[in-house]
Amino acid sequence: MAQKIRPTKPLQGVNMKIQKIGIITSGGDCGGLNAVVKGTSQMATQKKIQTYAIPNGYAGLYNLLDTESLVELTPKRIDTFSIGLAGSEAGHSRVKISKIKNPKKYERIKEGLKKFGIDALVISGGDDTGSVVEDLDSHGIQCVHAPKTMDLDLMPYSVGGDSTINRIAFFVRELKTTGRTHNRVMIIEVFGRYAGHTAFRGGVAGEADCILIPEIPVDWDEVYRHLKKVYIKRICESDIRAGTYTIVVAEGLKNSSGEPIYDESAGVDTFGHKKLAGAGKFVAQEITKKLSADEDIKLFMEQTGMYVEDLYTIPEVRTITPSHLVRAGTTLAYDANFGMTAGANAVNLLLKGLSGVTVCGNSGKTVYYMETHEAIKQRHVDLDEVTLFEQLGFCFGRVRSSYEPECKKTYGPIERIY
Repeated sequence: MAQKIRPTKPLQGVNMKIQKIGIITSGGDCGGLNAVVKGTSQMATQKKIQTYAIPNGYAGLYNLLDTESLVELTPKRIDTFSIGLAGSEAGHSRVKISKIKNPKKYERIKEGLKKFGIDALVISGGDDTGSVVEDLDSHGIQCVHAPKTMDLDLMPYSVGGDSTINRIAFFVRELKTTGRTHNRVMIIEVFGRYAGHTAFRGGVAGEADCILIPEIPVDWDEVYRHLKKVYIKRICESDIRAGTYTIVVAEGLKNSSGEPIYDESAGVDTFGHKKLAGAGKFVAQEITKKLSADEDIKLFMEQTGMYVEDLYTIPEVRTITPSHLVRAGTTLAYDANFGMTAGANAVNLLLKGLSGVTVCGNSGKTVYYMETHEAIKQRHVDLDEVTLFEQLGFCFGRVRSSYEPECKKTYGPIERIY
């Protein structure tokens, strides 16, 4: 059961004389960011504070000193974009301030902020962004972190997660039409470097047959056993011999040895992380090898009228990588709501004199937050919950575990959805 997030320290009764706030969105784009921008601006307006978009993420912050002007997010300006749109009106970049070689980089940033009279920052991003929030705070720059990551691997809920999960589920469901038409095994590779929350939830919502996540090293024999059983059953029970099998795989997939699967040619990003690529292709290769070596499959293909010597000897295995389509386009209602409140409460925290903290949410008039170094700790998929879905027929690339739940009475809602 999710626990209610409590403040890590009491709100200070210090109303800082903040007149201007800069808004930064950083890292990858996703649903909910425009809601953060609007929530911040609208709350600031109510507090008689001006807000400005600092474009291009941390790169824009570093280059403020050379910037001629900033866009003020007046009520008229923020009315020009919708919280229902994914992406960010402020723009992004992947830049780690501490890696900039200029020894006077922090002085340069402070001078840039002073140039525009900006007193504090609201910064929305994930774990890498959060680490820079800590860095800026330690150098005397007041800032509050509004959590954002579609991977949902931060401690608090983060904007982008629900929108991405729904997009993944949509693509999984849609691809079943082409999979069933051609009797294909369909593999959908999605984001998820260290944690498989979106693959897990999106795969379940899209009723994928198999979901492979970084938390569970893959037992290929178990994946193939499940695939063979389900796929053959579907086609044999169909009056027109039609069926498909769907696998959702997170990009951070680990082989049976526990090693991540990298495409070394993809390189690294500016934070030093290897760019993940090739998990879906790798799964397709493993499945194809097993299908090709299985004499039962040849017999099955012959009995169902699919076998053509040298041309069509095993079911087709196709890999689809929707990539940025799962984080683009539309923000769904949960992220729109959370983003607005996260932005608004970031302003409230700044006005209480807080810095280097992450907004976690609110209950009524109580605003909850965490120290940012705590908020950006990795949160992984609960494998006990995976066990529940294994009982319902989903395969997670391992031998199914037993599920014996402990039942407890509750007197209120369980707050965490994801």
